[in-house]
Amino acid sequence: MTISTVQLGHHRYRVLRPAGPPRFAGLYEGRLGAQFCLDKETAATFALAWGLAARSPRTIIYLPLRRAELPTDHAWGRPLDMVLLHHRLAFPPSRWKQVRSRLGAGRPHTVVLPGRAWPARPAGDHLRTWHREFRDHLRWDVAADTLVLTGSREAFERQADEVRALAEECPAHRAHDPETHCCAEISMGRIRRHPDHRRPYAELHAEYTR
Repeated sequence: MTISTVQLGHHRYRVLRPAGPPRFAGLYEGRLGAQFCLDKETAATFALAWGLAARSPRTIIYLPLRRAELPTDHAWGRPLDMVLLHHRLAFPPSRWKQVRSRLGAGRPHTVVLPGRAWPARPAGDHLRTWHREFRDHLRWDVAADTLVLTGSREAFERQADEVRALAEECPAHRAHDPETHCCAEISMGRIRRHPDHRRPYAELHAEYTR
């Protein structure tokens, strides 16, 4: 991965991104919201980025996906990048375009996640998220052709099993049966509509495609 430091006014931001862009995967705005196509390499990178976002409250995790080569058997919408943020950074998505334009080449950076990066959730724990008082949801925005996901460590970890399965289980399923549909429905918080496109966003549909 590479790391860049961007100074924007009185704010200083650390941005972590893959050393190279994905080749056969991408994120786009589809008819039903955000659709993510992943190959084996991108699924592993996505899982790493997800774990880092949960544990790195001072780092912006950036996945440059807009120029990736998407499979030709779908009708695609507007391509998007992805940014994952811990909510303690208090980063306004509207500032992302300025930060991205100042990234430069960055410098090499090694990332290692701890062994307990994917903690198991207690049985029935998901029922808490339906309570009106529960506030630990992921939040999403679309800014500068980028899907920005913001949340606490708990919010990211609640979706960690879905993300982990994409990287660890989908390659084996597709190797056994190339026609198997392997995907994850990653909750992005409460349903609301994109102000420009009037489309409901509630889930990120991530599909393993190669």
